[in-house]
Amino acid sequence: MRDRFGRTIDYMRVSVTDRCNLRCVYCMPAEGVASVPHEQILTFDEIARVCRVGAELGIRRIKLTGGEPLVRRGLPELVGMLKGITGIEQVTLTTNGTLLKEQINGLVSNGLDAVNISIDTLDPERYREITRGGSVEKALEGLDAAAAVPGLSVKVNCVPLKATGSNLKGTGSNGTEDEEYIRLALLAKEGKADVRFIEMMPIGLGKHFAGRGGDEILGILEKAYGKAEPCTGRLGNGPAEYVQFPGFGKRIGFISAVSHQFCGGCNRVRLTSEGYLKPCLQYESGTDLKTLLRGGAGDPEIRAAMEKAFYEKPAHHQFGVNGQFWENSQGKSCAEETLETKEMSRIGG
Repeated sequence: MRDRFGRTIDYMRVSVTDRCNLRCVYCMPAEGVASVPHEQILTFDEIARVCRVGAELGIRRIKLTGGEPLVRRGLPELVGMLKGITGIEQVTLTTNGTLLKEQINGLVSNGLDAVNISIDTLDPERYREITRGGSVEKALEGLDAAAAVPGLSVKVNCVPLKATGSNLKGTGSNGTEDEEYIRLALLAKEGKADVRFIEMMPIGLGKHFAGRGGDEILGILEKAYGKAEPCTGRLGNGPAEYVQFPGFGKRIGFISAVSHQFCGGCNRVRLTSEGYLKPCLQYESGTDLKTLLRGGAGDPEIRAAMEKAFYEKPAHHQFGVNGQFWENSQGKSCAEETLETKEMSRIGG
């Protein structure tokens, strides 16, 4: 369906858990967060019901997220449930990759179409610092296992961080920050995966970390690998813009939500693990579907609540905007929306 600004809403990100086996500095505090009791998390049947109603409204692509989705038992079963819904064309996964090697076969056999793996650096020391103890070797094992599956679309996501101003000690043992991103791009050159650089968004703990813009990263890579050519056409489910470097087996992508706002073409909504449907990442506004699901509501009532949330999706976020806001259907401007304060693990970024 279309929202009030004419955007087609066909993509839903579904968080299956707020829990994670890592503690990335821009996502969780060092001590972690109090986990939501399991009974407050949507069941697989409830998730499937929401996705089925969503498919009736035009949702065609589902992205499973967390926290870390692979810490939830039985995730391949959920993939199969969602793939069986009429109208759902793709079910994909975003993960830190450290548990992927052991689960990739079950996920693929249940119909997984694509996987995005978050790896911010290939330097073991820097990776441990960013994730507070994680192993980049485990993440790379997950990447290799996914890349070995014929027909599976594989992408690596990197959030470039500045050491200065980011509460991080340095750049690890293998050189400068610039060299880190040049090395990450080699994964695309070698044909293992598309590599995407995602600007740090000022949500939750992300407000306290300095990121690097897509234009800056592109400049670094062009100095190392030559002039990149833009890729045309729709190349994924989201807003990434891709370029192709000479001799590269895969592409380099940029998701630049802060420096190049793409809200005018946003096609997504988010379902949190607690059953809250969020039309926009930055705002608290949304719809409590769990209360409807567990209160005996029929599908028509759930559909009406989702349709209203889709239609009233805010015009745009406020990352770095200059005071020019559109009004929503109640006459309230985006500037007056209540900003989201939860950590990304609770939202399901």
